[in-house]
Amino acid sequence: MKIVVLGAGVVGVAAAWYLAEAGHEVTVVDRQAGAGLETSFANGGQISAGHAEPWAQPAVLPKVLRWIGREDAPLLFRLRADPAQWEWGLRFAVECLPWRFTRNCRALAGLAAYSRNCLRELRQRTGLQYDQLERGILHIATNAADFERLARHAQAVRSLGIEREVLDGAACVKLEPALAHSTDRVAGGAYTRQDESGDAHRFTRELARLAAGRGVEFRFGCRVDGLECNTDAVLGIVVEGKVLSADACVVALGSYSPLLLAPLGVHVPVYPLKGYSITLPLGPAEQGAAPSVSLTDEAHKIVISRLGNRLRAAGTAELTGYDTSINTTRCAAILRRIRQLFPQLGAVTTAENWAGLRPATPGNVPVIGRTRYKNLFLDTGHGTLGWTLACGSGRALADLISGRKPEVEFPFHA
Repeated sequence: MKIVVLGAGVVGVAAAWYLAEAGHEVTVVDRQAGAGLETSFANGGQISAGHAEPWAQPAVLPKVLRWIGREDAPLLFRLRADPAQWEWGLRFAVECLPWRFTRNCRALAGLAAYSRNCLRELRQRTGLQYDQLERGILHIATNAADFERLARHAQAVRSLGIEREVLDGAACVKLEPALAHSTDRVAGGAYTRQDESGDAHRFTRELARLAAGRGVEFRFGCRVDGLECNTDAVLGIVVEGKVLSADACVVALGSYSPLLLAPLGVHVPVYPLKGYSITLPLGPAEQGAAPSVSLTDEAHKIVISRLGNRLRAAGTAELTGYDTSINTTRCAAILRRIRQLFPQLGAVTTAENWAGLRPATPGNVPVIGRTRYKNLFLDTGHGTLGWTLACGSGRALADLISGRKPEVEFPFHA
């Protein structure tokens, strides 16, 4: 079939790759000048299959109330006269119910493990390089209460097939010596040995290059104006005022997916969750002071990854519509935390600030699969787990479109 994929982020490019591999003729359309230039550009860099959990969990609601009004809060609701924001917030609260949290964890764990295996197979077959490190992810706690929660949760998720090693503070420092100088003592942590890290933008760009070599056509710098449909099918995709015909269309536009789909009566519970990152250059003197194990800081909800001679720290979530401006206060809070954890990096005085919109569903479970239009498919709503889930989502979607049953159990959209 002739298939058009809308969106050239990590999710859209992965879908295009697997669709082409399945024998389809694929065209990717994106408004940016290249692949991976929006949400995939400067994310936290983790393939966190062992920590693929939603933000919506029972312990979060009390914290959200305490964080109201704090400009540096990990999760910040900027209340707006926006019905979509209020609806999303209310549904987020519902997804914090224990049984819903458990259900969402189960769905994400299965897809994440499958996706990690797909990524490894892809890397082995193609030799793809993207500053990857296979040193696992260490989830650290700097107070006893957080450490106790991490330890309890590590026990609970074993039923999902997720193995996390619970480490005391000394074992965490032994695993990642750069933490030895932290001014906020590490109380302990949970370690997933099989997880990975790397540069998602470089991965997306390189995979797009390989896909182009297999015949995938990329149309960059092209605005998608809308979809032309009859009662049950997409007839064409309007790009820059011209109609592009296809046998099927995949919407992988991240946070912008609902805006394209709403006129068709297709509702997806996706809202932009603005995130921030800082990237620090590491000179020869800083190489040993920076971590090489990817870290998640429980107290501040920040992820930290080594990308060659750079250190990336990303985190916080802000519901503020489609605003992509950089709030320097929030970036400064991330930098301040990095200097607490790694004071020997204090000599690094420059940092590249970035902000992007994560396409989040209230329960963080992405929307993958069919719509009421027989040839319109969705691959969106991956939230903070876009890169973690990208390969598995793309391969499963290619199976669905090709009439095969996906190899992974997941609540696909039907």
